[in-house]
Amino acid sequence: VQLQASGGGLAQAGGSLRLSCAASRNTFSNNAVAWFRQAPGKEREFVASISWNGGRKDYADSVKGRFTISRDRPKGAVYLQMNSLKPEDTAVYYCAASLRPYQGATDDYRYWGQGTQVTVSS
Repeated sequence: VQLQASGGGLAQAGGSLRLSCAASRNTFSNNAVAWFRQAPGKEREFVASISWNGGRKDYADSVKGRFTISRDRPKGAVYLQMNSLKPEDTAVYYCAASLRPYQGATDDYRYWGQGTQVTVSS
């Protein structure tokens, strides 16, 4: 399974971006999917996740109320709508698919995309 993340770019503080994650052959439609991010010099951190059917969504405290994760199973896509962006949101964002249908341990996420850069200017 290959994942392709896209939609990153440059935004001003307070602005919005929408990230997309698509898989080859729509092979993760029955798997939980998550977004992670990694800023320069920092460890990778969890951002948001969604269960296979979209019924459960989890968010990091730092993005709650600003970011929304969603998925379109027929299209095989997962989205991350990012509003009210802050400079501290600057990072490379990765999507990852889990081995399981519902969210679990980070180690469950075995399929990773190549990442897309998000830069937020103040």
